[in-house]
Amino acid sequence: MYRFFRWMVRLVTFALAAFVVGVTGVWYFAARSLPDYNATYAVEGLSAPVEIVRTTENVPHIFGQTDADVFFALGLAHAQDRLWQMTMLRRTVQGRLSEVFGPETLKTDELMRRLDLYGAAMASVSAQSPAARSALEAYARGVNAWVETVNDQALGRGAPEFFLFDAPIPYWTPADSIAILKLMAAQGATQVETEVLRARLSLLGQGWAEDLMPDVPGTGVMALPDYATLFPSAVPETRSAKADEEGPLSPFGPAIFATASNAYAAAPSRSAAGGALMANDPHVALSAPSLWYLARLELSSGGVIGATIPGVPLVLSGRSPHLGWGVSASYADDQDVFVEELDPANPERYRTPSSWAEFRTRKVIVEVKDQTPITLTLRWSENGPVLPAGHFDLGTVTPPGHVMSLGWSALSPADTSISAALEIMQSQNVTQAIAAGEGFLAPSMNLTLADQETVGMVTLGALPRRATNHPTQGRMPTPGWLAASRWQGRLPYALNPRVENPAGGIVINTNNKVTDRAFPEHVSFDWGDTERVTRLTRLMGEREVHSRESFIAAQLDTVSPAARGLLPLVGADLWFTGQPAPEGTPERFRQRALELLAAWDGDMNEHLPEPLIYAAWMREFQSRVLRDELGPELAAKYTHLQPLFLERVLRNTDGAARWCDVLQSAPRETCSDIARISLDAALLGLSEKYGPQIESWRWGDAHEAVHKHAALGNSTLLGWIMNIRQSTSGGDFTLNRGVTRGTGPDLYANVHGAGYRGVYDFADPDSSVFVISTGQSGHPLSSHYDDLADRWRRGEYVPMSLDPELARAAASGITRLEPKAEND
Repeated sequence: MYRFFRWMVRLVTFALAAFVVGVTGVWYFAARSLPDYNATYAVEGLSAPVEIVRTTENVPHIFGQTDADVFFALGLAHAQDRLWQMTMLRRTVQGRLSEVFGPETLKTDELMRRLDLYGAAMASVSAQSPAARSALEAYARGVNAWVETVNDQALGRGAPEFFLFDAPIPYWTPADSIAILKLMAAQGATQVETEVLRARLSLLGQGWAEDLMPDVPGTGVMALPDYATLFPSAVPETRSAKADEEGPLSPFGPAIFATASNAYAAAPSRSAAGGALMANDPHVALSAPSLWYLARLELSSGGVIGATIPGVPLVLSGRSPHLGWGVSASYADDQDVFVEELDPANPERYRTPSSWAEFRTRKVIVEVKDQTPITLTLRWSENGPVLPAGHFDLGTVTPPGHVMSLGWSALSPADTSISAALEIMQSQNVTQAIAAGEGFLAPSMNLTLADQETVGMVTLGALPRRATNHPTQGRMPTPGWLAASRWQGRLPYALNPRVENPAGGIVINTNNKVTDRAFPEHVSFDWGDTERVTRLTRLMGEREVHSRESFIAAQLDTVSPAARGLLPLVGADLWFTGQPAPEGTPERFRQRALELLAAWDGDMNEHLPEPLIYAAWMREFQSRVLRDELGPELAAKYTHLQPLFLERVLRNTDGAARWCDVLQSAPRETCSDIARISLDAALLGLSEKYGPQIESWRWGDAHEAVHKHAALGNSTLLGWIMNIRQSTSGGDFTLNRGVTRGTGPDLYANVHGAGYRGVYDFADPDSSVFVISTGQSGHPLSSHYDDLADRWRRGEYVPMSLDPELARAAASGITRLEPKAEND
């Protein structure tokens, strides 16, 4: 026994020692890639010394003698902190994820190869302005200089993820930066999804499409034919919703997760301090690290500071001493799905307005880790790339003997968006910035602007010119062989919606409808918001003059206009009805929930139970209404609340209350019946998960922000290390937006919101502030991996100063870059 015990002690001691050695080794190699911010590096590609002064929040302030040297240093700083993120963004747009992750990402790679965004980016390099070419080339040299430094000095391969995945890092090129901006267009693209969904609903008949996808109030709507009238052979198909989900790491997703934002500005006449004010908070998928990276660049045109995207040499939202600019998704209809008729005698040909034509084709090989490479045959019609039926649910509306192709402004091989954005960034006033936007093609965005004297807004992006007799107005897939379906170039930039120096002195955008112009100058039929705009309009109108603090308060506002609008309707016949029920009965549970909701002001505060009750009730009500008429597969596409649809149903607009009647039952159910049943079901589900004490429920327990690492976030152990989780307020329709997951066990997890917040005050520019949702570093061992996350959650900010002395006084490190001598 003694010998056994002694051997057990030895084995346990050996195991513990091996564990300690292993952990120490992992930590040592991972820590090697932590950059030294107080180092001096001799690098090739510089014309003169450059300083990168990093503040206590790790925001780099870059000072150089030429603009090219400044962009070089930005590339190096991005690579120091976000090299893994940059390479993954590039691999995504290139369609080369499967080389690293295997067959799991093959569907994503296939889609990206067929779209060939990267090919369009390579072709667009020659279209850039000389200044943009110089910036792109210098930036690429800076990225490559850091990669070479990592290799020469054995700095842990640049990021710890490179130890886990075999992901070689090719040299960065100007095309890579252009491609990443195109990838942002993909993340904000929604029109394909809405076209297919509207066609599917049209095939079901019964007027379901008019109720579920109603037109946003305003003029410019014309009658549409049914999809079955256009394509008689198209019939509703039963397909698995899961089978049509895009692959892991795909930039495409449901429209609710498309890029969104708030942006608003007040002219000096509406400012308490006499200087223009501006705020911007672009909404993106929450990730660790954030998509955004804070930086300040000292250029020949002046200092600029704000939010950059690693991989792109631009401040996309920020300010200079003279100008503030911010972006918000425009939801412009810059995509069309074309139905291409195949030649029955030769399926390699398709029908055109004049004859049969052969598809343009090219074969590509997709390397797959640990598997045989896959050969794809890419096809293009005159309208755009041909997409397989398995993407975007295209197969559900593709008639036999046809395929689908995609027209999209982002596919342009002469995309000058980088050049235009650089010119906007260096503009001195609102008028110059609006003029500079003409060359911006994709992603289409609303650009909100403020200078020392005025404010303005313009829609950026190439808007397709469609014929007035277009068969579907771009709202459903359209016959590709009809001349009336085809794009006729781009609408003149002068027709892009714009406003400068408005009479009221305020401009706002929450992805809401920005113009009432009739088709074909309508911009879009589908918009990203109908709710937040009502709240922001009210907040901006409540005060004659605004301050930085009132702009911050609006940015952090968590009142849901959707809740305020829907609750009086859904509970119209339930409030304060019936006799008090005994404790412990379902009736008493329902009465208590209704009492809480009746006194609630719609604030989606993380510490309250009311937001959770409301969210669960509305979700249950909508689900019951949709499943009966649409069936479970199509109803599953609606993972989030549709306020305009529910308002139509509850108000019985155009007879929409018919949705409440259960088709498969003999009695005629009313919306009040469904509302009562839905509330009881919602409360039962919540009590099973959070306990029977309704007052103890917290919205924040369900609405936990999940900043997820794209590659490692699903791992049990590594996800615990890499992911950042926080209890948060807000919801799908609050200005402080926190879009819920909508599927899976954590239905109400916060997965999409303001990754960047900035508020700019031109009365005192250095009192401007900003913050991102995680930290500047993408390295989990860095103190800057999540140091801004708590500030972001609490609604706090960090200073946005262009004063070089303040930057140096608060420096936590100064990196010096020196031109490498020829004999080094």
